[in-house]
Amino acid sequence: MKRFTMQIGAVADDFTGATDLATTLRRRGMSAAVVIENQEIAADRLAGLDAVVVALKSRTAPVGVAVADSLAALERVIGWGAERVYLKYCSTFDSTDEGNIGPVLDAFVDRLAVDRTVVVPAFPANGRTVENGTLYVNGDLLENSSMRHHPLTPMTKSRLSEILAPQTHAAISEIPLDVVREGVDALRAAVDAAAPGYLVVDATDDADLRTIALATAHLRLLSGGAGLATGLDATGTASPDDFPRFGARRLVVCGSASATTRAQIADAASKHPTRKVDVSAAVADPAAEVDAIAQWVRSLDASAVPVVYSVGELADVLPGEAGAAAASVVESVLSAVVARLVDDGTVDQVIVAGGETSGAVVKALGISLLTIGPQLAPGVCWSAADTAGGHEVALVLKSGNFGAVDLFTSAWEVLV
Repeated sequence: MKRFTMQIGAVADDFTGATDLATTLRRRGMSAAVVIENQEIAADRLAGLDAVVVALKSRTAPVGVAVADSLAALERVIGWGAERVYLKYCSTFDSTDEGNIGPVLDAFVDRLAVDRTVVVPAFPANGRTVENGTLYVNGDLLENSSMRHHPLTPMTKSRLSEILAPQTHAAISEIPLDVVREGVDALRAAVDAAAPGYLVVDATDDADLRTIALATAHLRLLSGGAGLATGLDATGTASPDDFPRFGARRLVVCGSASATTRAQIADAASKHPTRKVDVSAAVADPAAEVDAIAQWVRSLDASAVPVVYSVGELADVLPGEAGAAAASVVESVLSAVVARLVDDGTVDQVIVAGGETSGAVVKALGISLLTIGPQLAPGVCWSAADTAGGHEVALVLKSGNFGAVDLFTSAWEVLV
């Protein structure tokens, strides 16, 4: 493996999280790209980059798989010459009592031979704040937000130490907001004086994130959402990209059940044709449901923006194992629809809502590298990629919780 020198080598636990972080680093002036899982990338495509983010689909994988895949990605970024490592997870700390945030953190700490790192999921620009060690979503406790109803990682607690403790044997400390507000020197002293382990640091605005980033500049390992990257003191080489032009049909596919995505679907329904995945039909005969949706898209006027979704209201979310099984079927159907329509030239601009669905779409297209393009909102951007079939496609890989309510209508304007 050819070695370069880059400021940040990051590992993200889902595909939307990877583009979220890469977009934020790009905004800080770093040239950044996203490598998909274990795809082999020619050395000349990475040379000169300030940051590389490896996108995994490990957030809800079995713990052993998540740890193994994350360590393999860590070895890759070390091999590429990363000076610092960034473990990226969701700003709503999506996990279960088994993991995967804690086990992966433990593995990274051991591999890098460090004794501490910060835990900073805060992303104030998207309504995620931490105060008194407790995570809030748009002012509500995490446990009272829509994340409580997530079919795979229902979040029923809000204090980060309580969420993380069952996942790790490491000590967990909290650094309160008043220490952060004392400034960089005071916070660095608090970080260094804390017991070895994981340090949950409060942050309620971007100035707090800036202080945290500067105070932890000496740590080799960082962990958090993409918000922490907004404070990094970057000396990057990024320059405006000549983003490709695209001219085929546009498409939106939504596997997310989040309140934000549901609002975006409702907004789009007043302006664009929408179609709900027939989950029962998809379970019975996935190929037939793919055929039906693809034919519907082709039947529409070329100027239309078709929106295909699986959850319009919370009642559509099945509980427990049934919900997890249905979500898996929806991912496979939506990703197969996208792959078919891109491969036959019908579509070349696609918005994907939902981390699991984004991962499935990228895999179905056979994409190995994403080039980061125009930002649409904090944590949301266009990216360009070449598919395994030789097609160039523009993609938005959107966390279900991110983006303005009119995103499915307004996102295309920057590509004109």
